[in-house]
Amino acid sequence: MSDQPAVDAVDTAVYTVPTDAPEADGTLAWDRTTLVLVTVRSGSATGLGYTYAPAATAHVVRELLAGPVTGLDAHDVPRANERMSRAVRNAGLPGMAAQAIAAVDIALWDLKARLLGLPLVRLLGAARDDVPVYGSGGFTTYDGARQERQLRGWTEDQGIPRVKIKIGESWGGRQDRDLERVARARAAIGDAAELYVDANGGYTAGQAVRVADRLAGQGVTWFEEPVSSDHLAGLADIRGRVPMDVTAGEYGYTLPYFEHMLAAGAVDCLQADVTRCGGITVWLRAAALAHARGLDVSGHCAPHAHAHVAAAVPNLRHLEWFHDHVRIERLLFDGVLDPGGGSVAPGADGAPGLGLTMAEERAAPYRVA
Repeated sequence: MSDQPAVDAVDTAVYTVPTDAPEADGTLAWDRTTLVLVTVRSGSATGLGYTYAPAATAHVVRELLAGPVTGLDAHDVPRANERMSRAVRNAGLPGMAAQAIAAVDIALWDLKARLLGLPLVRLLGAARDDVPVYGSGGFTTYDGARQERQLRGWTEDQGIPRVKIKIGESWGGRQDRDLERVARARAAIGDAAELYVDANGGYTAGQAVRVADRLAGQGVTWFEEPVSSDHLAGLADIRGRVPMDVTAGEYGYTLPYFEHMLAAGAVDCLQADVTRCGGITVWLRAAALAHARGLDVSGHCAPHAHAHVAAAVPNLRHLEWFHDHVRIERLLFDGVLDPGGGSVAPGADGAPGLGLTMAEERAAPYRVA
């Protein structure tokens, strides 16, 4: 028998947290967010991972993924990732299956680092000590006063020198309000801070180019998903016609998706979400694809799931400090990071793994499964 630690069990829990105000972007509205937690155990050691996904994702973990992972050497995370990817062949990898794999993969990396007594960034190997972040929120449901409070909270109170708001409201149907909100955002943060916008695919191609001309006047340097990331040729065309960086990739569930996006010349910076793309194992590969083409990668949302792996790649631009997820992670976990000054320092306190532990008492009222 092997004397290596094996994965003994895979468990799930589901938490749903109401938003602190109605939230919407250009193409979707919501008033609650669900986090699916995965814990993996080897002996007395436990690792945690999570994804923001429907509660049914936990069923995918239990029914399709726990079996292929249980009994494996807990050190062999890429082997486990490959087994999980094969196990969902008939269920379909993109979507919830990829999110389920991501949560297990993150938990396995956390477990491995804990077994070795290392912060995860030390296990992966650091390329940097600090991970730049940008404040992200500015929902289309916010009035001017609430948007300004949020932006000033990041730039003035926390010293974060880059922020993002949502535009493309009502599938591009309120363009004048979009532009008015961008102007108010610039007035709130001043000239020194960077201003980003995210249309969540709400505009048509021609509309996106026309809007970009106005955005340039406000010093916007990041135009996220001006059109749907399903239309790579359109993204690439817009990229060639606007002065700011065009970005996308948050809906990448598989490595070929990122390769297709990069091959199309569709983005200036590749976004990848570790809780969607198959976990840390695949996120590192996506970052390498971008690096091979001389492009940066940016971590999408779920900041505490990203922080350690973000510090391990040389071509990182930044990590999204997303209002909704920051609030949830502070509620459910102890060991969260401080973005003061515009960056976080994963592993600086020496805590093993991701450095997170469940705040069981705070989390209990939000558990739904």
